[in-house]
Amino acid sequence: MRGHAANWLELAEKVYHFRRDVLSPTDVADLQAKSAQLRTSLKERSDVSKLKLGIEALEETLRRTGGKIYPKSSFVENIEFLLVAAIVILGIRTYFIQPFKIPTNSMWPSYFGMTPQVYPTPKDEPSKPMQAARFLLLGASSRRIDAPADGEVLLPVGGGQGRSVFYNRIVSGRTWLVLPTKLREYVILVDGVPVTFRVPLDFDFDWTVHDAFFPDQPSLGVAVEKAIRARQAEVRTVMIDGRAETLRVIRTGKRVRKGERVLSFDVLTGDQLVIDRMSYHFVRPSVGSGFVFRTGNIPGLSSDYGDQYYIKRLVGTPGDRIEIRSGVSSTSDNAGGNRSTSDASTVLMRNGRPIDEHAGAFRKNNEREGLYGGYQPGGILELGQVATIPDGKFLALGDNSRNSLDGRSWGFVPGKDVVGRPLWIYYPFTNRWGPAK
Repeated sequence: MRGHAANWLELAEKVYHFRRDVLSPTDVADLQAKSAQLRTSLKERSDVSKLKLGIEALEETLRRTGGKIYPKSSFVENIEFLLVAAIVILGIRTYFIQPFKIPTNSMWPSYFGMTPQVYPTPKDEPSKPMQAARFLLLGASSRRIDAPADGEVLLPVGGGQGRSVFYNRIVSGRTWLVLPTKLREYVILVDGVPVTFRVPLDFDFDWTVHDAFFPDQPSLGVAVEKAIRARQAEVRTVMIDGRAETLRVIRTGKRVRKGERVLSFDVLTGDQLVIDRMSYHFVRPSVGSGFVFRTGNIPGLSSDYGDQYYIKRLVGTPGDRIEIRSGVSSTSDNAGGNRSTSDASTVLMRNGRPIDEHAGAFRKNNEREGLYGGYQPGGILELGQVATIPDGKFLALGDNSRNSLDGRSWGFVPGKDVVGRPLWIYYPFTNRWGPAK
């Protein structure tokens, strides 16, 4: 009861200071008197009954003098609660930790962006209950494409908006059937009849095509080149959404009948991380750690992609000299999980010696171990070039060097745009769940 009394006195103080200029002298005097009586009872540690009487007397006065401060409707109280909760959440996101979703595979296989799960035949497709479970656990969304006619499956190449080999265009769509977003629309032909379907904007459809139609080829590029050399490519004019489009297509060798499955795959969501925004206010970013930054002040990124959050791996701090040196021929896996033996290995160097911080990612890339495909020279890190990092800036590269738009192309990250480092992969629930590498 004493706790209740203290709360009522606090409310009375608020009403007095906020509303005394609009209250009558009588109401002001009554409010002060009732508050004084309850304060005295509280100080004298009066019994419960006397405290209760004092609270009831003060409450009656507050009901008459409180205006919009007291009494409040449940609706107003709920709105105030939601506003305070929103302010707290925004404060935590701004200064402490922030969720972050990886859309692309520039850091694969350390962090996964959206990846495909291809089903060779309808028998391999998960059941409806399993689809629901995969949606909850893996963020998997299904794409099932059936043939509109009998014939061979043809893939239009070129004319894509983005880095895809295949013809595509960006269209408007909705997330969760409500929020507006941009999607990427692809076209597959079955004996000249188009089938269109949509995937998230950053989804790697080329990976899907390789796994679905050319799994025995070392890479998708090799498969396309072989098809062209073998004259399995041709030019066709097809009608897409009422417009005539002249497309170059390659043959897949897969023939289907009307209604049969042409392509079946799931889009698996990218890793979702918790980002530590606090540490870098007190400690210097360390080479080898995951590195989250904003792109708004990076020429070549801000103009094309706006101000976004990127995640790469930090390879150099101010004053470091970074280069990529050639090595010997090696066999490696590329971003589609395919073997490649045509490239010479490379080694990422820092200040004249192989970079060894965070040995997992650097060593595996330098040695082309497992799914790590090595560092691709280019931009400011062409073979024979040394990039010296200016004061106040950092250099960051993707672990999946062959499929990463990173510091080789657009240079250095200003120190003021550094956001933080990844702490924890909290979704999806795979073997990567846990502390971020």
